[in-house]
Amino acid sequence: MKNSAPLQYDIPGKFEETRFEKNHNVIFKSASDASKYVAEEIAQLIRFKQSRYESCVLGLATGSSPIKVYEELVRMHQEDGLSFHNVITFNLDEYYPMTKENRQSYHYFMQEHLFNHVDIRPENINIPDGTILLSQVNQYCIDYDNKIKQAGGIDLQLLGIGRTGHVGFNEPGSHINSGTRIITLDHITRIDASSAFNGTANVPKRAITMGVSTILRSKRILLLAWGQNKAEIIKRTIQGEITSEVPATFLQNHNNTTFVLDQFAASELTRFKTPWLVGECIWTQELKSKAIIWLCKETKQSILKLTDRDYNNNGMSDLLAQEGSAYDLNINMFNVLQHTITGWPGGKPNTDDSNRPERSNPSKKRIILFSPHPDDDVISMGGTFSKLIKQGHDVHVVYQTSGNIAVTDDEALKFAEVCNDFISNENSTTFSSVISDLNTKSENEVDSLEVRKLKGLIRRRESYAATRYIGLKDENTHFLDLPFYETGQIKKNPLAKEDIDIVAAIISKIKPHQVFAAGDLADPHGTHEVCLNAIFAAMKELKKESFMDDCWLWLYRGAWHEWDLHEIDMAVPLSPDEVLMKRHAILYHQSQKDRVMFQGNDSREFWVRAEDRNKNTAKLYDDLGLAQYEAIEAFKRFDY
Repeated sequence: MKNSAPLQYDIPGKFEETRFEKNHNVIFKSASDASKYVAEEIAQLIRFKQSRYESCVLGLATGSSPIKVYEELVRMHQEDGLSFHNVITFNLDEYYPMTKENRQSYHYFMQEHLFNHVDIRPENINIPDGTILLSQVNQYCIDYDNKIKQAGGIDLQLLGIGRTGHVGFNEPGSHINSGTRIITLDHITRIDASSAFNGTANVPKRAITMGVSTILRSKRILLLAWGQNKAEIIKRTIQGEITSEVPATFLQNHNNTTFVLDQFAASELTRFKTPWLVGECIWTQELKSKAIIWLCKETKQSILKLTDRDYNNNGMSDLLAQEGSAYDLNINMFNVLQHTITGWPGGKPNTDDSNRPERSNPSKKRIILFSPHPDDDVISMGGTFSKLIKQGHDVHVVYQTSGNIAVTDDEALKFAEVCNDFISNENSTTFSSVISDLNTKSENEVDSLEVRKLKGLIRRRESYAATRYIGLKDENTHFLDLPFYETGQIKKNPLAKEDIDIVAAIISKIKPHQVFAAGDLADPHGTHEVCLNAIFAAMKELKKESFMDDCWLWLYRGAWHEWDLHEIDMAVPLSPDEVLMKRHAILYHQSQKDRVMFQGNDSREFWVRAEDRNKNTAKLYDDLGLAQYEAIEAFKRFDY
């Protein structure tokens, strides 16, 4: 298929599977390409079974990982004539207790993403029933396994993987011989699901799941994993020992399993993380930087203290032979890192910029700071934001989405009641309606348009407060409210031309010399990725415009992940006062403080995790023997 062949990984080095890896895996540049590859294998199996007048039995998964697979299967059905008339499906799991009508149920998920859009027979759909009486669950689970056997067994099983290493809901401690059963969910699993349920307290504590032995009886297994937040558990699963503490490692016992990964989920595997430990490498500058920084951490030494022995004892003898001596390698690497550090993120006027990350001219730049949500700007680069304003640049902050779904109902109700108390009775109809909507809202109900508008305004006014504190003029603060986001629920619409055109329009209007954008693809809800893709698409469309010849794109990372040191092209130091200023700017976003809805797997408040991340980056530079700073914000230049 076009654009969906397994990736020969971009990082130079030895790419064949190694002695470290115990599961077959294929790796793609993007989850979209990987999903098309998986969908094509499923489609080929369905058609093959149809040619033999046989049923095709699929084991299906839910969660974010298979969504694009289902989208492609639906497209194949609608455009290529792929029929599901011979398909029988068995889903892995379901929350317990859980009604089929609940928006968080896996019944609802499967109907929404696949079954409502293809010609599968309703009687061929099997999903664990979350409404079975507890006294009947054991027999129901036995019957579920028997039904799979009666159908001839699962021909192809799709799996995702949780941070605990669970497949299905087989949590740590699950036995290899376990069958379909009811299970208590791990606390980490419930935290990861909390955003969909509006808080961990609302996530069911139990689930019905296919057992490990049920899964291992499948004739073919494809495990899907996307994103940086899956990288560590993927490494443990593929390279670690088999253990019930990581149930996914039981797949090492299956003779027809393939892990389908994007490059971010694969990034911790030894052949990509440290390819010099696997075999000889092609030593590009990027790989040399990565290896030398790793060697400093491994030996707990600064760059200039590394010796020939350090290189030889840690798999880098070929690099040493190529470069001649540790002294030359160390000096060159020290200079590379030194040249990333600048207190002038918009360029320092009237200076030699040959060794600086940014141009000195024009001395006053037009700058767009894109922020996916109405707080990513100050969380991710509040110190740099302030410096750019103080150093005289024409800075514009552009909030791409309203951020309304990240405001809790309690927070919105507080604001609605304040407004209702403040304005006169004859003008209070709208807020009375909002208060009524919030007080009568059911567990699975999408916010009304009025409630969403109020929540969006809360985020908007918090943003104005933060940017005014930093020193930005109100007329340089822009709100795009991109349409893809405005669904009132976690699931967003796909990026559309309308979204791209809105982003392109603001770029055309400002004609920036610098664009800062969120490159944080570990965002667990995908908004950052969609917003970044909108910027990429808009800048590609505008590339022919003359002003784009002088436009540089810098990517920052936010609350979820930081650039590795070897990836950093610009490091902006912050003083203690600037760190405190950044903290105060973040705290203006009061609706996101304390009980924030979409915190991910880090329970700290955003200002704490941002501050710790920036201080840690500064410490890493210090450990390598460079200047000591209070904190550092990091950026990577992207050639679009």
